[in-house]
Amino acid sequence: MRTLVFDGVEIPEALLAQEVQNHPGASAAEARSAAGHALAIRALLLQRARDLGLSPMPERDEQGREETPEEALVRAVLDQEVEVRSPTDAECRRVYAAEPARFRTPPLWEASHILVEAKGADPAAIEAAHAAAAGLVAALQTRSATFPELARDVSDCPSGSVGGLLGQLQPGDLVPEVEDVLEALQPGEVSAPVLSRFGWHVLRLDRRIEPRQLPFELVEERIRLHLESRAWAAAATRYVAELTAAARARGVALTLTSDGAVREGCATLGDLLGEHGPAERLEAWLTAADPDLARRLAEAAAAAGEAVADFAQAAMADFVAEANDERWTNLISAARDAEDPALACLTNVLRSKLVPAKPAYTIIRRVAS
Repeated sequence: MRTLVFDGVEIPEALLAQEVQNHPGASAAEARSAAGHALAIRALLLQRARDLGLSPMPERDEQGREETPEEALVRAVLDQEVEVRSPTDAECRRVYAAEPARFRTPPLWEASHILVEAKGADPAAIEAAHAAAAGLVAALQTRSATFPELARDVSDCPSGSVGGLLGQLQPGDLVPEVEDVLEALQPGEVSAPVLSRFGWHVLRLDRRIEPRQLPFELVEERIRLHLESRAWAAAATRYVAELTAAARARGVALTLTSDGAVREGCATLGDLLGEHGPAERLEAWLTAADPDLARRLAEAAAAAGEAVADFAQAAMADFVAEANDERWTNLISAARDAEDPALACLTNVLRSKLVPAKPAYTIIRRVAS
């Protein structure tokens, strides 16, 4: 089974393929990368929770949905490991002073309307409804009827039963074309007919309540929660970055099974390569298995004034410190079925260091224009 390495976690390709569908991206490579990092971070957080001996009870959210056991472990490890200080009064006041518009009440309107629906979608029906709405405006201007009377008698909106009253409104409560006209009216003024997807509206602005600045004391807790949330998110991001950096420094810190569990009972590749044993038995093994590489290794070690085992161990340490996820994936593939994976990994690293890469040639010749 082929595997790939993301953030120091070895992930089966089949598990990665299942996760990709949860990470839509601009390209397949982008989605694959996002899925790999997500699986790795989740595995590292769950392993950290187990290392800490956490066993939290799942909680329910505001909608009554219960956490899975894994979600509870992730929450618990972040709660325990991520600490943020509470913002000071001065910090809260700076936010209040810097962004006053965020702490104002929205404008409010009290309005009434009469809706005249068209009896069909054809132009004639729409025009007939417009004419009826214009007639209502004329009746209001001549005071031959009151707004509540007309609303109760002819409005196609349920508000007609209460004289057309819409109650208190704020931006976003009405469709834009109606809201724009209402915003331009003066209290007591009636609009010309306004067309929306619902039909023709006759609007009356009854009262406007202008925005007002809320006192600091009323919004202080809101600002404090906002700053704490922002600080916690930043601290959690740093914590996860440190966790993945530590895993990458070990090369392969965890290996996942096809169902996403951590494979138990085996040393990680980073642990294997950190031991002195493989390097110490490398020379004899290479002499028998790959004399050319053995010769190159001996010459390089002599030139550096080091023992072969020490030179090989230093080369491996450089690899562990510098290799990216792709190089770790390639190394795992090279050693997967080897009798001695640690020796096979050392050999692979030394060959890349000591044997010049063969030049690559294209079989397509560029035609001169």
